[in-house]
Amino acid sequence: MSPLDPAVGDLVLAARKGDADAWDALVARFAGRVRAVARSYRLNQADAEDVSQITWLRLVSHLDQIREPERVGAWLVSTASHECLRTLRRAGRHTAADEGWEEGIASADPEVDTGILASERDQALWKAMGMLSAGCQRLLGLLAADPAPTYEEVSIALEMPIGSIGPTRRRCLDHLRVQLARITGASEGSPRRETPT
Repeated sequence: MSPLDPAVGDLVLAARKGDADAWDALVARFAGRVRAVARSYRLNQADAEDVSQITWLRLVSHLDQIREPERVGAWLVSTASHECLRTLRRAGRHTAADEGWEEGIASADPEVDTGILASERDQALWKAMGMLSAGCQRLLGLLAADPAPTYEEVSIALEMPIGSIGPTRRRCLDHLRVQLARITGASEGSPRRETPT
């Protein structure tokens, strides 16, 4: 999805006029991104839900003031990011809590062996993620959102130049692979290089 999506702008304009279906469509389109921002700051579930609700309430109260309706996704990501930082400051935390990362990972009723393997893999992954810098954790957590945010939204949320997102992501993934190999005892080899698209 383009950061300048006219269809999104139309939804915002319709929501301004009280169109409940347009509002529901905006929530359906961007709720995953708002939750991903909270997860990228490693907030616990209750704080993440509060951030999400406050972000949507702020959109309701500022809907008429958004100058570029087609960029509401970037506005939501930025607002959620600022709200996460406020939440962390209120709690007296400079880094995010450890709770919340693993919630909701396991799929419903997998076969027992598959479930055990998936659980072990997930635990190793989250342990490796926990060994990365806070910046890498936020970046990879945000980029793992479904639907994926645009680089513009990531840039706004993390206050990072768009041009440095790709190289930083690559370095963070390389570090993640090294840490994961150490945890699992797998041969590290050389980190894979991603081919540019």
